Amino acid sequence: MNNKVIDHIIHAFEAPLTNPVLIFSLVLLIILLAPILLRPIRVPGIIGLIIAGVVIGPHGLNWLENNSAVNLFSTIGLLYIMFIAGLELDMNEFKKTRHKSGLFGLFTFIIPIAIGFPVCYYILGYSFLPSILIASMFATHTLVSYPIVSRYGISKHEAVAITIGGTILTDTAVLIILAVITGASQGNITQEFWVTLGVSFAVFLFIMFGIIPRIAKWFFQKIDSEKTGHYIFVLTVVFFSAFMAEIAGLEPIIGAFVAGLALNKLIPHSSALMNRIEFIGNAIFIPFFLISVGMIVDVSVLTKGPMALIVAGTLTVVAVLGKFLAATATQLTFKYSKNQRNLIFGLSNAHAAATLAVIMVGYNNNIIDENVLNGTIVLILVTCIIATMVTESASKKVVREGHQDDEHIEHVLESEEQIMIPIANMNNMEPILDFATLIKSTKSPYPLNILSVVPDDEQAEKNIIEARRNLENTAKYASGAETEVELLTTVDINIPSGIARMSDRIMADCILMGWPSVASIVDKIVGEKSESILNQTDTTLFMCKIDKPLVSHRSITVFVPPLAESEVGFEYWMEKILKLAQELSLPICFVCDTRTENKLEVARVKLKSSVQVTYGNYEDWDNIYGLATFSNSDSLLVFVSARSGEVSYRDSLDGLAKRVGRYYKNQNLLIIFPSRQENQHIDEYESLQTSPIFRKISREIGNMFNKDKTN
Repeated sequence: MNNKVIDHIIHAFEAPLTNPVLIFSLVLLIILLAPILLRPIRVPGIIGLIIAGVVIGPHGLNWLENNSAVNLFSTIGLLYIMFIAGLELDMNEFKKTRHKSGLFGLFTFIIPIAIGFPVCYYILGYSFLPSILIASMFATHTLVSYPIVSRYGISKHEAVAITIGGTILTDTAVLIILAVITGASQGNITQEFWVTLGVSFAVFLFIMFGIIPRIAKWFFQKIDSEKTGHYIFVLTVVFFSAFMAEIAGLEPIIGAFVAGLALNKLIPHSSALMNRIEFIGNAIFIPFFLISVGMIVDVSVLTKGPMALIVAGTLTVVAVLGKFLAATATQLTFKYSKNQRNLIFGLSNAHAAATLAVIMVGYNNNIIDENVLNGTIVLILVTCIIATMVTESASKKVVREGHQDDEHIEHVLESEEQIMIPIANMNNMEPILDFATLIKSTKSPYPLNILSVVPDDEQAEKNIIEARRNLENTAKYASGAETEVELLTTVDINIPSGIARMSDRIMADCILMGWPSVASIVDKIVGEKSESILNQTDTTLFMCKIDKPLVSHRSITVFVPPLAESEVGFEYWMEKILKLAQELSLPICFVCDTRTENKLEVARVKLKSSVQVTYGNYEDWDNIYGLATFSNSDSLLVFVSARSGEVSYRDSLDGLAKRVGRYYKNQNLLIIFPSRQENQHIDEYESLQTSPIFRKISREIGNMFNKDKTN
């Protein structure tokens, strides 16, 4: 009996796995753990999942093979990527700049192909069809770094708009070429093929843009209450479109992309339906596809002689060079600045979704070999990193030129201000409450919101009673200072998500929390609470270490990094610090670079503050420890930081709380994280937040494209 059970278990875990439940469990475990384990070294999600596929695939540990279940989910994921790419494009911006977009689309399509074809045909020695396919892959790009320009508040900039428009044109053209190449590889290129392709493509477009939007509009209006029905209807349209494209002699990915364009206006970007589409795609289908891509890659090919490495290196160089020359041609044609050119290059350089789609079709039809497939994976990694860094550098410089959208900076009405204080340690509560009383707007009728989050476990009921008792003690202290408070308790799966949910519910303008405690090893791997709270909230957040009475200070020293004035919450925190200084009758010294000093002075005049302000000049912000020369033991030290990936964020701000906490053990400290735009968090699987080492390498690469030495 026991032997049978053991044999059954051993058989179930034999490689490759055959049990569909076990296969699905393994893939879900990888999707869950890959971002968590790779977060500390900041490996991009898209690359992490591909690497996981390499490890568990037939050419790695051989736990999974490309069976029908894996192929089904992989196909769904590929179609999903292309659908979302079509759905997220801003058609209004495209219409405004359609002529310039058309010319950029032509440049970014023709130039990479013009360089890529001779390189593949004459230098790498591929035949005509593979050379055309690989060259067309160079013409595609994915807007991986688009969220960066959104966060910098320059998404409506003309250079950004024409890049988005060019994406529609070049990707569509490449996908049509793909259909022709696929037909040619099967020997189907005749006069009849062209007539059939033309007629079927016209019929396909008529159905997609003439009939489907009308049906969709009617469906969304009539079936308003069935939210699940809306999502199922959208999926039906996507896969039916993919099938129709296949019938028309095109690739299914063209159908999915066109379905996204057809439903573009009917699904608002901030709608619940869009949220469901992105959530399910990013949670299951797209990661499944990325893992399946990794399963196809045979890393050993790179070790079989120099050819594989030569192909990978050549593909990467040609891909980057082609997009750079296309951006340069656009710059010269429209007389753009170098920074605008780099913005176009950064946005259009990343090769991800469409590139994978083209190469996968070519590989599955035996048009290209393993060397090209593996070289493409290297190309994706390198171009995504370069694109992210160049876009970030160019965005900063475009912001410095004054091209930020007017609505980017947040203006909080004093009469509407809501402050929330989550309780973690009762010992820290009183000084934080005193601090909140000092900075709170006198015009706001709302009380201070004091929150206690109770973990959702078997002790939740008992813990919530204890939490309410603690809150009542806090309320007694507050009443002594005649401070009105609102006591909030909530049960949540974890503390950061509870804080984020309640912050959204009360529409908090500011969160005040205590200093982060020493993290356990589990916290360091999975992510610390303070880091999770920052990631899950968009509002201004103050971290407070107040061990001594605030009245004991003789001054306030505020360290402001470059470009902090371009953050959404700049004016709000500035107003709070000026109010604190006024309440305590203390002078302020702002330590910053020259440009930020000018912006701070403009903001101070605008806020009509009578506080005595001086400035200390500091330019080397990559060396945070150099700020020690501006601090003294009688001063309240305030460090302005930023959430990772935001406008003024830099490597030196990473882990700032731990470092200044160790360095200034006996001083009161504040760290301010300004608010950011809502829903602008970079997606986990379609983007990069590169590790510091990658950022430093890529910063040097970025400098190759711009010799501008200004700060």
